[in-house]
Amino acid sequence: MNLDNTSKYKKLAMSIVFDAVGYASFIIPGLGEFVDLAWAPASAFLMTKMYKGNTGKIAAGVAFIEEILPGLDVIPTFTLMWLYTYVFKAKPKETIINVD
Repeated sequence: MNLDNTSKYKKLAMSIVFDAVGYASFIIPGLGEFVDLAWAPASAFLMTKMYKGNTGKIAAGVAFIEEILPGLDVIPTFTLMWLYTYVFKAKPKETIINVD
């Protein structure tokens, strides 16, 4: 599974789906926290596959903690990471200065 070469809008769609999976644990009261025990490491793994480097590792840790702790499932970790990567951390365009 090579998620790092996926287009940014496919990553956004996948992020929304992965966040929805995290929310799904609220559907079944009582059972949801047990589902989070399996989803927390899976979400961390998926985060490292989607986003490489140190930011992906940090985001994976945040995703794991967010999923494993009760009540924090409402935080859209994958979507926030997408926003950070493609909106807030956008690379500045190079400026060419002509010096004659």
